[in-house]
Amino acid sequence: MQTQLIKLVRDIYSTNKFIPLHAPSFSGNEQKYVIETITSTFVSSVGKFVDEFEQKVQQVTGTAKAIATVNGTAALHSALYLANVRAGDLVITQALTFVATCNALYHMGAKPIFIDIERNAFGLCPVATEQWLSENAFIDEQGQCRHKDTQAAIKAVMPMHTFGHPVQIDELLTVCQNWNLTLIEDAAESLGSYYKGKHTGTLGRFGALSFNGNKVITTGGGGMILCQDQEDGFRAKHITTTAKVPHPYEFYHDEAGFNYRMPNLNAALGCAQIEQLEAKLASKRLIAEQYLQFFENTDYCFVVEPEYAHSNYWLNAIVCPDASARDSLLETTNKQGVMTRPVWQLMHRLPMFANELKGNLTNSEWAEARLVNLPSSAFLREF
Repeated sequence: MQTQLIKLVRDIYSTNKFIPLHAPSFSGNEQKYVIETITSTFVSSVGKFVDEFEQKVQQVTGTAKAIATVNGTAALHSALYLANVRAGDLVITQALTFVATCNALYHMGAKPIFIDIERNAFGLCPVATEQWLSENAFIDEQGQCRHKDTQAAIKAVMPMHTFGHPVQIDELLTVCQNWNLTLIEDAAESLGSYYKGKHTGTLGRFGALSFNGNKVITTGGGGMILCQDQEDGFRAKHITTTAKVPHPYEFYHDEAGFNYRMPNLNAALGCAQIEQLEAKLASKRLIAEQYLQFFENTDYCFVVEPEYAHSNYWLNAIVCPDASARDSLLETTNKQGVMTRPVWQLMHRLPMFANELKGNLTNSEWAEARLVNLPSSAFLREF
């Protein structure tokens, strides 16, 4: 099977050279817009492309307000801050995630609570979340959700749309309503993914996108805060631009803000990339269909979009029969110049998060031992 898989990947990408997991492609107006930015000299956080990129993301996602940031971690950090998460507070999230989800908490002095995933979209499980809260939390007289043992405030729930596949948002929203929690979507991987017809990142109060070099579209480095309320959007813009009060020349800042504004140079790249978004998504869906067909009638299960969703298939994934099969596949493909990778090590295994609160993580540990990502770069040609 491994030899046939390597052949399939090489046929898809028409090369005998090294095939990365997810590489960017630049076949539109990238050079034109970047040169225009350099010529204008407005290469930093002021310039027309930053505003234009935000508007384009608003149009694509349907969010009320999109605020560009320097990266996805900055977008998550800002969203948490806007949700009134502060040092000592707790936030429910999943152990199966990229470390940036938890780094954003760590550097603001907040702590994660690791809850299990479900095996459909590999995202935060609403049943497990509700169960943990019922056993370990209460709502005080002021309406604040708190941890029974430590009395620490639990402020938010932050699921991640793993590999671009939307989590069970409606059920998580119900949990949040029952426990007075803010839903923040880590949508770093899910630009172009829809949950019941609505774009991911727009169903919670806040969402966060990433435009890192390995995402569906890239700005080189960049992120975006998605706000479902205009007032939240205005405040997000304010705190991510050093909280400077507008004035023709005076420098007055009314709170301790962040210098998180995306540079115009990066936004120019993003404007060109987002013009190609639909074509890239179509390409990725075709590649996913090739993988799905290949793995039919095998011991390996290709990860498909949930029935309630339309996924971007950011990173194609398979579930191997066991850890031994996973390791064999990883070793063989990578030796042959076809990049595959295991899913991230679970967050509670990392030294900086080893002592954090957690629930039963049976599904997370099962997935960690079996998931493998396959080459998923989009390209603009037909099969």
